[in-house]
Amino acid sequence: MPRRSSYRSSYRSSCRPPHRAARACRLRTINKRTRTIAHADSFVRMIGDMDDQPICDAVFADRYALPGEHSRAQACARVARALALAEPMATRSGAARRFYRNLLNGAFGAGRIMARAGAAPDQTMASCFVHPIRAPAALTRFHPNLDEALDEARLALAMGADIGYDFSAIPPAGARPDADHPDSPGVCAALDRFDRIGTQAGERDGRRRAQLAVLRCDHPDLLAFAAAKHRHAGRHARWTTLELAVAATDAFMQAVEQDLPWTLRHTAPPRDAPGGALPGADGAWTYASVPARHVWREIVSAARDGAGPGLVFVDAIDAADPLRGRERIDATSPCGAQPLPPYGSAMLGAIDLSRFVRNPFGAGGEPRFDFAAFDTAVRIEVRLLDNALDVTRWPLAAHARESYQKRRIGVGVTGLADMLAMMRLRYDSPAAREMARYIASDLRHHAYAASAELAAERGAYPLCDRHAHLDALRAGPPLPHAVCHAIERDGLRHSHLTSFAPVIGVSLAFGDHCSPGIEPARAWIEHRPVRAGAAGAPGMRAENHAHRLFRSLRGERAALPDYFATDADVAPGERLAMRVALQPYVDAGIDNTLTLANHYSLEEVNALLFAAWRAKLKSVAIRRADLARDAQPSDDDGV
Repeated sequence: MPRRSSYRSSYRSSCRPPHRAARACRLRTINKRTRTIAHADSFVRMIGDMDDQPICDAVFADRYALPGEHSRAQACARVARALALAEPMATRSGAARRFYRNLLNGAFGAGRIMARAGAAPDQTMASCFVHPIRAPAALTRFHPNLDEALDEARLALAMGADIGYDFSAIPPAGARPDADHPDSPGVCAALDRFDRIGTQAGERDGRRRAQLAVLRCDHPDLLAFAAAKHRHAGRHARWTTLELAVAATDAFMQAVEQDLPWTLRHTAPPRDAPGGALPGADGAWTYASVPARHVWREIVSAARDGAGPGLVFVDAIDAADPLRGRERIDATSPCGAQPLPPYGSAMLGAIDLSRFVRNPFGAGGEPRFDFAAFDTAVRIEVRLLDNALDVTRWPLAAHARESYQKRRIGVGVTGLADMLAMMRLRYDSPAAREMARYIASDLRHHAYAASAELAAERGAYPLCDRHAHLDALRAGPPLPHAVCHAIERDGLRHSHLTSFAPVIGVSLAFGDHCSPGIEPARAWIEHRPVRAGAAGAPGMRAENHAHRLFRSLRGERAALPDYFATDADVAPGERLAMRVALQPYVDAGIDNTLTLANHYSLEEVNALLFAAWRAKLKSVAIRRADLARDAQPSDDDGV
């Protein structure tokens, strides 16, 4: 690994120091001719001697190519033309050209955008949704509101959506029955029904669906919920399309920390409530008071053994939400990267950071990151995703209304670990986190600048309160003065702008199997199936992009430098540290899954989960290495 002084020298040569960059960052109009993104030619020359990987071609053909499309360039041209339809006729062809070049250069749309733009009128380009589960008017075995939620979920799943839900409104098992129903089935019975419709949707088109079930930390069914998949481990899978998460409040985490009792409660009265008993002042009935650490041990044990649940830190989400007080966050996307209100959605994209490294591994000079090209790519990506909001079809009118009011998008990244290796920085080093932090800050600056420009051109999002939004932003890392001035003058086009999702499928099909999202590569060479859910199918050889490029430049026999580190080489605490470094610059969330070696103890898992809460991450999940989902492009990868 190079000396820190060498890193700083290359860092200074590639960009202005942070304080100068903040002063110098200026607003530019996206439609006028800016710096030419010429780095694509150098990137093509750099990998010109590398043949396409069969696994990448196979995944592209299986998931993203339309009949008659034989190259990624053809798919990018289709996507660019489709999303340029939101532009005025006079500027449409120019916008299509800019979108096309940006896509080719590694600024991708979400997997659903790359597969469906200009292709499938009966599919949505939005990556994820959250649907409400409303409390029943009366306790029946399966109340009408749940049936309505199931019908809405069927429609969204049929259009290719992944969905998160908060099931906390469902009365617990043991709630007082009505005259016609001797038992209240509780949350787990409701989850059985949602898992069934997810399975049916996947069987119809061969694409696995992902759903997330969230339950509040004070729901009386919490212990059964946490243990449900755990009890089935080793026998048969329960809820194969459903991931689980507990909505953990600060009060609950503090109760665990201080070994206090914890009350499980619900607005539905318990079966054994004595006559004349009344609920508390907030309308909730007490079902049990248990040691908070007992509840916590059940959650940690299930997480350690690979059956979930993850944790959604709802107070951290609410505190960081620029629309705090004007929306209620019910749940997140299945990957945890996108907290959303009822009927909320996000239009996601990801920029391949490995495309912006010049002189990778020191070939031809000191490695540097091309911030000029990256800044332009970010601005064009914001416009592309804004157009996608107007071009896509929505499963429900409620989705369209919610999207129109807030216009959420999520510009993200992929190939972070590959970029760091190409810069000769080891993923778990402080220098790597500093580099990643500065890139995330730069992305945030230019995403907000582009959104302010679009607000001036097209109008701000309807719920935009310029001063309130600026006040919320000032609670985080500072934005350049010019960007703040533009927001104060014109508002923003989007309520939320950045989101770091897993990016598995697109990274494989369009990124030469670059490291997905912000994660280290799982292995330099592995075998994996083409189709999600094809466990047991013969795998194809897949080689990580940075590893392939290094071999192309240095030869097959060259020893890998120490800065090459796979997932197994990076301790979970160091992967968590990378998330902590990046979260302040991300409006939404970050892919939340940490893969642990099988020998991790309950105490070590406990320490990781508490570290995530104390660092004010928005969510975290644990997955054991031997039970980790097959490394394959799946429809729940966010992009």
